[in-house]
Amino acid sequence: MAKGEVQSYSTVVCDLLSFLNASPTAFHAVDEAKRRLKDAGFEHVSEREDWKLEVGKKYFFTRNYSTIVAFAIGKRYVPGNGFHIVGAHTDSPCLKLKPVSKVAKGGYLEIGVQTYGGGLWHTWFDRDLTVAGRLIIKEGKDDSISYLHKLIRIEEPIMRIPTLAIHLDRDVKDAFKVNTHSHLVPVLATSIKAELQEVAIENGPVEDGVQGDGKESHGTRNGNMKKHHTTLLQALIDSTSSENSLDNEPGIRMVALFDHEEVGSNSAQGAGSPVMLDALSRITNFFSSSNSQLLEKAIQRSFLVSADMAHALHPNYMDKHEENHQPKLHGGLVIKHNANQRYATNAITSFIFREIAETHNLPVQDFVVRNDMPCGSTIGPILASGVGIRTVDVGAPQLSMHSIREMCAVDDVKHSYEHFKAYFQEFSQLDARISVD
Repeated sequence: MAKGEVQSYSTVVCDLLSFLNASPTAFHAVDEAKRRLKDAGFEHVSEREDWKLEVGKKYFFTRNYSTIVAFAIGKRYVPGNGFHIVGAHTDSPCLKLKPVSKVAKGGYLEIGVQTYGGGLWHTWFDRDLTVAGRLIIKEGKDDSISYLHKLIRIEEPIMRIPTLAIHLDRDVKDAFKVNTHSHLVPVLATSIKAELQEVAIENGPVEDGVQGDGKESHGTRNGNMKKHHTTLLQALIDSTSSENSLDNEPGIRMVALFDHEEVGSNSAQGAGSPVMLDALSRITNFFSSSNSQLLEKAIQRSFLVSADMAHALHPNYMDKHEENHQPKLHGGLVIKHNANQRYATNAITSFIFREIAETHNLPVQDFVVRNDMPCGSTIGPILASGVGIRTVDVGAPQLSMHSIREMCAVDDVKHSYEHFKAYFQEFSQLDARISVD
């Protein structure tokens, strides 16, 4: 690898880690995204107010401060043209504090928590933990009282979930069954990379934003590979950063980051809410309210990249992957397929995403879960069915998904950024040459 390439990779990865370290909760992730968007010239608009939009300009709004939608309007945009969207989510499995969280037992002071999402909870034991979230603050006196939300974060570790000594629980190994020959084999490096420091990023805990006015516990090393939003945001920012970058764009480039994906997306700010349709409708109708069919036409001209993560082949559990679909670290973004619509990918949408990769000489992989195993899902099918938008489900390959520490390859962070940026810049021209219906 050339020196310049190493520096480029280092920049992308350091930027990702910076975003992760600033985002211990969904609220903090939105706050960091908001800061970066403002620095890049995006204007904050409120869903509670009238919008004044202009072609060639860039905007964003938040909902509940745990979901954020950013969009850039092409200078050739006319009402009814499509939206080119990359969507992801801000939440991750975590432990959320209960409303009454004080627990006193056996001379110990403990914290009552609820499990959020499908975490690998055994990985939370014997880890340094702390608390982050938001509070509602009352300010002022008498008639001048106001209520504001304030993000909080305790930097130092203050908690731990200790395991029980094996001498007191001889059957503990039966709960977490490990074959000591096949499964207890440390991964040192991938055969593709010789330098250990370039193999992978090890990230902090799986954690999420706080519901209501409460707080959550999380590991003292922040972040989760599902929060790879910096690649999405930076791709949008960089694809619209130059003065003439939107000159020939007839559509609208958008990034949408939703809360509550880990628990089904059924909330006022989840992907199952009207937030996406509201955004598309409000933007379309601002430029023309005379034609009631413009929104429907815009949706059919639109495209969504549902960007989550994907299951990389695990060297100690190779039998868990279908033999012809084994995504590798460093192998580029994974297109995820499922005939039962757990992923929204179809032949046309996968072709579009793959064609962009081929044009830019970017690696791309495919994943199908084994027929004898259940399949996870994403915001893709929710938005595809709820909005009616063409969708492809993709993700960077990773190990230890839903663990308190996850791992992915440095190369795939950069592949993700380059792929998303190319998608924003070239989708309009590519889609104009595709004829299906």
